[in-house]
Amino acid sequence: MSLSFSTAQNYIGGHFRPHAGKNIEVVSPLTGAVISSAPLSAKEDLDAAVVAAQAAFPAWSARTLKERVQVFFRLHGLLEKHKAELSALVTAENGKTLPEAEAEVLKGMELCEFACSLPQILSDEIQEVSKGVECRTAHVPLGVVASIVPFNFPLMVPLWTIPNAIALGNCMILKPSEQVPLSAHRLAELLAEAGLPDGVFNIVNGDRDIVEAICDHPGIEAVSFVGSTKVAKIVYRRSTDRLKRCLALGGAKNHLIVLPDANPDISAANIAASMAGCAGQRCMAASAMLAVGKTDHIIAQICDEARKIVPGKNLGAVISKEAKARIERYIAEAEAAGARVLVDGRNAVVPGSENGYYVGPTVIDNVTPDMAIAREEVFGPVLAILRTDNIDQAIAIENNSSYGNASSVFTQSGGLANYVIERVSAGMVGVNVGVPVPREPFSFGGWNESRFGVGDITGKSSIHFWTKLKKTTTKWDPEAWKDWAS
Repeated sequence: MSLSFSTAQNYIGGHFRPHAGKNIEVVSPLTGAVISSAPLSAKEDLDAAVVAAQAAFPAWSARTLKERVQVFFRLHGLLEKHKAELSALVTAENGKTLPEAEAEVLKGMELCEFACSLPQILSDEIQEVSKGVECRTAHVPLGVVASIVPFNFPLMVPLWTIPNAIALGNCMILKPSEQVPLSAHRLAELLAEAGLPDGVFNIVNGDRDIVEAICDHPGIEAVSFVGSTKVAKIVYRRSTDRLKRCLALGGAKNHLIVLPDANPDISAANIAASMAGCAGQRCMAASAMLAVGKTDHIIAQICDEARKIVPGKNLGAVISKEAKARIERYIAEAEAAGARVLVDGRNAVVPGSENGYYVGPTVIDNVTPDMAIAREEVFGPVLAILRTDNIDQAIAIENNSSYGNASSVFTQSGGLANYVIERVSAGMVGVNVGVPVPREPFSFGGWNESRFGVGDITGKSSIHFWTKLKKTTTKWDPEAWKDWAS
């Protein structure tokens, strides 16, 4: 579908606002061409968004939960209606394939579905704790909250937070990645069309300066963040130092443990797809494979599957020229250190898109735990294979990682699967699953240096992040009521 790209603008108080300051170019990774621009906002822009959100909060929070979720029921229909347009937009600004972008829209619809179920899930408690004395609880919205989101899922990750936070009665300020601001811009239009009142949802574009301003702003009660571990630590520390609630999701180094009895077809297909899906630019990507014992036949089949993944056809671009260079540097350094490149995706060129940022699927064997490619998040379509003699060695390598987002085991033995599940230090675990992402109502979130803060960002667990609990105890004098009635 043909798309024209308007300039991304800040969205404050129900209106897109032109920005008088500097703009940053928005470049499509598919071609390397500039397709739009977005404002580098100043603190004054954030102040205006906070004022608009604060003004909208009393009326919005006073609505019942059943009323508020109707907005997301209508948004669900609009996402479905505009699926083709939104998918093309995500592909253009992020570089992922069209089917991957469509999957992102579908996941966004699922997140809206969960928000619509909140009236059935969220039940406050009431109990007569002694004669004439009643206790009850109520989940109360926080006020103005902020969500800082990354480049790799321009539509889906904002919808991790927007439906639940807003349906629960908060007003939100979204800070999109400056690399992919266009999907958020369109989402603001759809939320308005779905009937969301002015000021409940706002967008402030920008770079590091706005992130820091969000962390510091006294009018913002809570901050959610998704991005690298390095920045997640900074956001968490800075926000909590200002006495805010914060949940910051960082990076990952996901280990897939492959046992000799694993089904070769299932394992190879799932591992290759996990490694290369979204060009490896997702925190759930297969990054390191721990090959236990005699698994050469499975590795050979993984290589065969990887060779079927072709840049520009069923493999998208990475986000930038700098990202491409960084990924290829990891591969070169591993090879120089003694690793063996089985499938080499360096220097990929797509005919007709020679200026695009492509890295082909890459499989590297004989990686050792001390290599950078084994320890650090590469964020590209690269699988590092580490050989181990037994399952305990594999688990030890996994647990020695500073990250703890996800881990999977490939085996046909239920006993060995449970052995791994009970011992790996990861918040999300899969069995014969390359991307062990929980589906709603189960929540998304890792452990260790993949998450800072308490709770998860989606599902039931998110309710506790976006609300505070009010406890009320009432006591009545029965005799007083009797006298009044008489």
